[in-house]
Amino acid sequence: MKILVACEESQAVTIELRKLGHEAYSCDIIPCSGGHPEWHIQQDVTPLLRQPWDMIIAFPPCTHLAVSGARWFPQKREDGRQQRGIQFFLLFTRLDCQKVAIENPIGIMSTYYRKPDQIIQPWQFGHGETKATCLWLKGLPLLKPTNIVSGRAERIHRMAPGPERAKLRSRTYPGVAKAMAEQWAGKA
Repeated sequence: MKILVACEESQAVTIELRKLGHEAYSCDIIPCSGGHPEWHIQQDVTPLLRQPWDMIIAFPPCTHLAVSGARWFPQKREDGRQQRGIQFFLLFTRLDCQKVAIENPIGIMSTYYRKPDQIIQPWQFGHGETKATCLWLKGLPLLKPTNIVSGRAERIHRMAPGPERAKLRSRTYPGVAKAMAEQWAGKA
């Protein structure tokens, strides 16, 4: 399958899809950190959404949508950042593609769009941490847990402020990335 992984600089999902033999590409406005620039399209994803894809997995930025930043919502509404975030998220809900997954943390899209189809946790996929992650799905099954573990810490939530914090907090856990690839795409 030809698969676009939108707003993914880490290439976690893209790499797992490539391991299965798919023609997968990550896309982000920043350079990739996954080590495969040959599979990365560094640009605004919007023009790519008009191309034919067999599947699109989207990770739209949550900076202005997640409840973790609710105390800044009034300012973000006033200056338009939240509305721009909502509109960008909604681009992925209107795609002419049979298989679409949109990922975002708990946030306002449950109100502005609809409730997610599924909420997953890293501890369901081999990582002893909590980080509720919403999935809105079109033409794809719910993810089945692959390795339920104990030790459910909130390391990501409690991460100290710093220049890399947002990037590290938004990374897809390897177990989740592998489950997405195997359960949604399977072997090519």
